[in-house]
Amino acid sequence: MVGEAIWRISRQDLDELMTTLDVTSVRLSECALAADAHLAVGRTGTPTIHYCFRGTGFILLDDDAPIRLAPHTLVIIPPGRVMTIAATPHLATLRSVDKHNHYDFTLGSLQRHTVGHGAPSLVLACGPFQANYGPALDLFASLATPVVEKFDVHDQLDQVMTYAMAELTAQNVGEGAMSAALLKLVLLALLRRCLVSTNRWVERFSILSDPPIARAFAAMTSRPATPHTVHSLAHAVGLSRSAFMARFSAAFGESPMSLLRCVRMRHAADLLAANALSIDQVALNAGYQSRSSFTRTFRRYYDSDPSEYRAKAQRASSDRATPTEDAIEESDAA
Repeated sequence: MVGEAIWRISRQDLDELMTTLDVTSVRLSECALAADAHLAVGRTGTPTIHYCFRGTGFILLDDDAPIRLAPHTLVIIPPGRVMTIAATPHLATLRSVDKHNHYDFTLGSLQRHTVGHGAPSLVLACGPFQANYGPALDLFASLATPVVEKFDVHDQLDQVMTYAMAELTAQNVGEGAMSAALLKLVLLALLRRCLVSTNRWVERFSILSDPPIARAFAAMTSRPATPHTVHSLAHAVGLSRSAFMARFSAAFGESPMSLLRCVRMRHAADLLAANALSIDQVALNAGYQSRSSFTRTFRRYYDSDPSEYRAKAQRASSDRATPTEDAIEESDAA
């Protein structure tokens, strides 16, 4: 409805939720398209991010309206969507696609992908990513429609995206962590727009569009050891038990206690991998007074005892830190 107020999350709740945001994976490609070139992008199982550095064009998605690209436009496409990126300033030219200037591409498979002949008229950073709220909820995986937001040069997102791509290209130690941290800055800038944007995407995140439920989830992720119950969570956010259960299930697709167990187990897995606490201490930090109860629950989630999981995590960490014999020989030869 025209003029209808947008339902926004409060500043306090958004701030608390933003502290739990974690980018767990990202792969970026620079896509440079010559004038009138078209890039068919393969379907991915995760959401994809697209940031326009320069030029104009469109992203075409199935039966959706074309998404106009201009410098500093940020687009997040839901997972599982087939799309075409077109380097053209006018929609009318899309009707006559030059099949000889049409290319297929899997995002993130190459660091740079050049399409067409001549100087690029559209340059984007594109790639799949995964971002979680706390350790439990994949924030963008449940998107039904794209997120489109226009930034400007003062936001400096072009610099951040450039740095993230440079990290992935350099393949230095920690490049994955660095690029993920840089992409997190971009997503945090996007989430800030929840307070001011007039675009309806700000209401598309169930976790953000229902402040009491967002507050309850923030309490779970920031304090997993607290003995939360449906009653205590409902009381804390000012809802009746039945209303809380219905709204929570609508937002997350599962019950509060089911999601709380998932939050606690992923928190425990992180603590075990860090190898700084005993298993009893990990259990307490995950909200379990009984080690045996904790072990049974952890085994259901990870098909492994906590001690076995820790040992595997330590071996994997050691393997990543120790160069292979081939790598050592190549280094000596250099």
